[in-house]
Amino acid sequence: MHAVQPGSDGGVSDIVSGMTKILEGVRILEVAEHTFVPAASAALADLGAEVIKIEHFERGDAMRGLVMSGIADIPDEVHALLEHSNRGKQSIGLDLAKPDGLKILYKLAETCDVFLTNKLPRVRRKLRIDLDDIRAHNPDIIYVRGSGQGERGPDADKGSYDSLAYWARAGVAMGAKPAESKTVPAPPAPAFGDSIGAMTIAGGIMGALFHRERTGEATEVDVSLFGTGLWSMGAAMALSLALGTPWVAPPATRVGRNPLVNNYVTSDGQWIALTCLQAGKYWAETCEVVGRAEFGRDPRFADADQLISNSAEAVAMLEEAFAEATLATWLERLESYSGQWAVVQDTLQASEDPQALANGYIQSAQTASGLPFRLVAVPVQYDGEAPGTARAPEFNEHGDAILESLGFDWEQIIDLKVRNVVV
Repeated sequence: MHAVQPGSDGGVSDIVSGMTKILEGVRILEVAEHTFVPAASAALADLGAEVIKIEHFERGDAMRGLVMSGIADIPDEVHALLEHSNRGKQSIGLDLAKPDGLKILYKLAETCDVFLTNKLPRVRRKLRIDLDDIRAHNPDIIYVRGSGQGERGPDADKGSYDSLAYWARAGVAMGAKPAESKTVPAPPAPAFGDSIGAMTIAGGIMGALFHRERTGEATEVDVSLFGTGLWSMGAAMALSLALGTPWVAPPATRVGRNPLVNNYVTSDGQWIALTCLQAGKYWAETCEVVGRAEFGRDPRFADADQLISNSAEAVAMLEEAFAEATLATWLERLESYSGQWAVVQDTLQASEDPQALANGYIQSAQTASGLPFRLVAVPVQYDGEAPGTARAPEFNEHGDAILESLGFDWEQIIDLKVRNVVV
């Protein structure tokens, strides 16, 4: 028997109803906190999976108590970070340290397709939620672990954050650090590596579900922040290993660089990014567009090699030209330009980008009190439809319904509450 899926008042937006729920019928049991692992099941919830979130009996997910991201305060009305990583789930507060609490977890595991956790090995053993413990009650369950550094090795039992295992340890920070900078840059956003890692977990779960469907074999799935960071740096890592040289960001110098792979500021302080890898092919057209046609005929820039050799002069010309007009003007001038370019946007600009709106990349939801807010949609679409989203559950919002679905009557539920097994 399955727990009741939340209706429109339980967080599932009406917009979800028209989409292809590719994971409808899949049930996920989550014992996890923060962002990295919970965001994986949140993504799968948007794609139709039913997710039951086991929360700490007293405080809930530790994310509920977070009042600032380290970069910005979190609004009181909408806990944006919690919503990002817990959309569309059901919540039950359960004391896993009590035998009866653990029995409830096991009963839930019997009904689920996937067990998902970010607990460290020693904690899993202590709580008796390790692979063998869960498989004893459901041998067909897919067991998924998200970790900081991986399941093996000297640091397997050490916790971490994406700013450490993904950003610092995997070479991402050094890859983002300008050569001339004396400081290491911070991640560009809260839960940056967490969100990328979450999609990696989500993909791993979908692959495991497909494998089980084809073979009947339930697998273990492991994804770490460190491993995800290494994969994100995979191309640079391949070059580093081939050349025996650590990867670092290129210097800001104009010498010896393609002038059509650069960012240029407009008269109103906005930025335009050019990434035309075939410099010789696009140079003359670029000069026409920016009103410097004579530079397209200049022998100093006759071909790609000459452009690179004289890149400082070419960049200086483009800097001067782009600084003469506003972004709005450049959007008009570049409309028919055949080279590759984009506006360098902040998060609010990106949320209103015509492409983001046309493709449904930003979706709307409402808090339990009816306050509207918006979230980035899962970046996977089926049958040409954007996946909808939903709000995160209130702490223990679905506890009673989940227990009833397991066969507990009201008298038994009251007894569990009195003994502080459930909230």
